[in-house]
Amino acid sequence: MTMLKDYLNSINIIAYCDAAEAWQLGVQDPATPVMEGMIFFHNYLLFFLIVIGVFVCWLLFHVIINFNEHKNPIAQKFTHSSTLEIIWTILPAVVLLLIAVPSFALLYSLDELIDPVVTLKVIGHQWYWSYEYSDYSDYALASNEESIAFDSYMIPTNDLVKGSFRLLEVDNRVVLPINTHIRVLVTAADVLHSWAVPSFGLKLDACPGRLSQTSLFIKREGVYYGQCSEICGVNHGFMPIVVRGVSQDKYINWLVMKLQNI
Repeated sequence: MTMLKDYLNSINIIAYCDAAEAWQLGVQDPATPVMEGMIFFHNYLLFFLIVIGVFVCWLLFHVIINFNEHKNPIAQKFTHSSTLEIIWTILPAVVLLLIAVPSFALLYSLDELIDPVVTLKVIGHQWYWSYEYSDYSDYALASNEESIAFDSYMIPTNDLVKGSFRLLEVDNRVVLPINTHIRVLVTAADVLHSWAVPSFGLKLDACPGRLSQTSLFIKREGVYYGQCSEICGVNHGFMPIVVRGVSQDKYINWLVMKLQNI
C-alpha cells in the first residue's frame, strides 16, 4: 500500500499542478470557476479545429490525387452549384455561432463582480509586489496603525530551502480564503507590470495612475504561483507571485495574528 501511494505521488496524480513543471505541455490545474471555463472553452474549440483541419486535409489530398494533369489532361467545364454555395456559406456561419455563444458567456463571466467579502490591493514596483488588505483599516485606525500591508520579494537562490521553487518563492505570501468572493485591485507605482496567476486564469495589467479591478473565487486550498507578465525592466523575471488559499477559519486566524502585530 505504501509503495502504491509513493508511486501515485511520483507521477503527480494526487498533487495538483499549481506551478510550472519541467516539460509541461498543458495548462496548470484550475483553482477558480473562471479558469475551469477557460479550459472547457479551449477543449470545446479544439474539437472544431480538429474537425475542420481533418476535412481540409482530406479535401486537399482528394483534389491532388484525383484532379491532376495526368488523370484530367483536359480541364472540365465548371458550372456554379447553388446548393454547394449555400452549404459553404451557412455551415461556417453556424460553426461561428456555436463558438461565439460560449465565448461570450465566458467573456461576461470574467467581468462579473459579485459583492466582495475581501478586497486585496496589489501594487507593482520595480521589482517586487506590495499588498494591502484595506477592509480592516478601521481596526487599524482605532489602534493608530496602518492597515495590513507588506512587500513581497523573491527569495534568492542561495537562501532557498529544500523543495522550494527557484525564482518562484517569495518571503511574504498572499493569504486568501477559499469559497469567498474576493475583489482584486491592481495598480503600479512606477512602470507597467502585470499580476498573473495561471491557476486562477487571471492576468491583469498594473498601470501607474490607474486602478484596475477583477474578481476572484478560489475553490480549493493550495499554494499558487505566478509571475509578472509585463516586461517591466531588467529584473522583470525576478518578481514572482505566491498566493496561499486557505480555509476561512485559517484565514481568520491569520488575520487576527496580523492585526495583533500591526
